[in-house]
Amino acid sequence: MNAPPTSGRGPRRFGWPQRVFSQVLLVQLAIITGVTVLVTGLFLAPLSAQLDDEAMRRALAIAQSTAARPGIAEDLRTTEPSALGPVQTAAEEIRRATGAEYVVVMDRRGVRWSHPEADRIGEVVSTDPRDALRGREVMEIDSGTLGRSARGKVPLHGPGDEVVGAVSVGIEYDSVRARLLGAIPGLLAYAGTALAVGALAAYLISRRLQRQTHDLAFSDISALLTEREAMLHSIREGVVALDGTGRIRLLNDEAQRLLGLGPGAAGRPLEEVLDPGRTVDVLAGRVMGDDLLAVQGNRVLLANRMETDDGGAVVTLRDRTELEHLGRELDSTTGLIDALRAQDHEHANRLHTLLGLLELEMHEDAMEFVTEVAGVHRATAEQVTEKVRDPLLAALLVGKATVAAERGVSLRLAPGTLLPDRVVDPRGLVTVVGNLVDNAMDAAAGSADARIEVGLRAEGRTVELRVRDSGPGVAPERHASIFTEGWSTKDLPAHGKRGLGLPLVRRLAERQGGSVSVTAADGGGAVFTVVLPEALAAPEPADEALTGGER
Repeated sequence: MNAPPTSGRGPRRFGWPQRVFSQVLLVQLAIITGVTVLVTGLFLAPLSAQLDDEAMRRALAIAQSTAARPGIAEDLRTTEPSALGPVQTAAEEIRRATGAEYVVVMDRRGVRWSHPEADRIGEVVSTDPRDALRGREVMEIDSGTLGRSARGKVPLHGPGDEVVGAVSVGIEYDSVRARLLGAIPGLLAYAGTALAVGALAAYLISRRLQRQTHDLAFSDISALLTEREAMLHSIREGVVALDGTGRIRLLNDEAQRLLGLGPGAAGRPLEEVLDPGRTVDVLAGRVMGDDLLAVQGNRVLLANRMETDDGGAVVTLRDRTELEHLGRELDSTTGLIDALRAQDHEHANRLHTLLGLLELEMHEDAMEFVTEVAGVHRATAEQVTEKVRDPLLAALLVGKATVAAERGVSLRLAPGTLLPDRVVDPRGLVTVVGNLVDNAMDAAAGSADARIEVGLRAEGRTVELRVRDSGPGVAPERHASIFTEGWSTKDLPAHGKRGLGLPLVRRLAERQGGSVSVTAADGGGAVFTVVLPEALAAPEPADEALTGGER
């Protein structure tokens, strides 16, 4: 027997856990952490650029407001640069009101007229003012006398829209960085919360997976799958697994053989790969019970179905073909023994009659009696072999006639019966005729003027078989159900199963592209008709010439 699963307790490599639960949890945590870090980084990168842009736009707006202030351009043209001048006074008011790092007003030469450090008034600015003096607005991050800052520069227009100077406003860059650093704790808090929620969800999913996998390691699951495949494909019993929609999930080798399917049947619905009938109904669960009989092709199957928790089912199939044949042979043997026993009594009676005639010295009557008894049997055999040229089928009918006679039933061939010796599948035709004659014999036995009439006609390659009996007949509402597996009006035989003869006849006929039907006979009884379109081989030219000559 195989060793039980190790539940992940086998040797480990580099500390990596073996159980499915642990591996999935670690992988999920790694993915969640990586995604959280990536998203946080992707959020911080544009946030820094956004804060820089916001600071530059703010500096530019202050510069625009300063340049638009009434009197600034006039004071720049009419006064000298000084710490107490009107330009410095106005610029400092704006700086303090807006929180800017500096507000610098310069003339066309780049000389400062205002600065937070008064001693720098009158000096040339430290950064290039040419773009602003040319009438363009500028936003930038640059370093000057007060350090790194976000700057906005605009031209200062005088009368006639003449550029008389420029206004430069700076926002301290440390304040921008402080805003960025101030946003990080909140962002990390959100990221940490998301990471915690994701880790909890990963843990709960992994715990569910642990229960579903019974805390096994991947190696254990792989070993179980390997063992399952080996077991399913080695057992001599068919196994068919279905999902909740009736689609085939699994089909082992024996099931493929019994049902006549290929490996491509897996994943397809039952109705798509099997012909409608009892076999499909049993597999799909429309017929319930234990040890259900089904006929697939020329095989007799015994099916058992068990539902699964997911709404599907597992069906096991056993081949009862050989057992069924043995059972039918047992029935035939039992009937033959009964017939032989009855024939023994009749033979004894004939011997006693013959002995009496001899003792009475009625020798001529004794000779006539023996001739008559022998002639009846010889005539029957000659009549059958003359009209039925196939030796297997002729032997069957001769034997059935003897058994029928012992049971008080007359078996004769119908007028016009003629079957050439060109049968493609003699054993199949013997099975069809034997089953129909046996059923007719059971139906006719005990009736008044019990008789069976067997008719065989050939037309081209088609054979039409008719078996008529004098029994009680078949009710019209049962004409279809009698060809269903398991249907029977007889008592159970020794092998315990009934209702397979007529379904086998139907399957054999359909396999050759033919059909089987039942109708009521005139005067009572039933007539079974089987049409086999391809039952005969094509005649050879010599046979056709001989047939034409006989005509």
